Amino acid sequence: MMPDIHDDRILILDFGAQYTQLIARRVRELGVYSEIYACDVDLEEIKRFAPKAMILSGGPESVYDARGPEAPKEVFDMGVPVLGICYGMQTMAAQLGGQVESSSHREFGAAQIRPTKVPGLQTPAGSHCEGSRPAP
Repeated sequence: MMPDIHDDRILILDFGAQYTQLIARRVRELGVYSEIYACDVDLEEIKRFAPKAMILSGGPESVYDARGPEAPKEVFDMGVPVLGICYGMQTMAAQLGGQVESSSHREFGAAQIRPTKVPGLQTPAGSHCEGSRPAP
């Protein structure tokens, strides 16, 4: 019997990145069900979805903007892994007590990573110049 794709589900919180749909597609290509919700979604909707993990997408905002969007703070207390990408990482770091700093080293284009639990080399694209110090 085939495993049910809905057993493991990943929720992607969209902060306005142009590549949020691509993130969802890549997750689905790995055989994992995913849905995209707006970053300001009601916490009860997140709980109903019952994700096994969450991804916070990037977006055009900056954590230096006083009115920049944040993830619902309860997301970090749900006991599931949370991956922040670009702005998602920055807001996660800021919300969890870390500090986001500008960097003189800019990264553009493809980079290579080798995840420890996923076979093969992955090639993500990047375009950023901020990072978290220290990681929360």
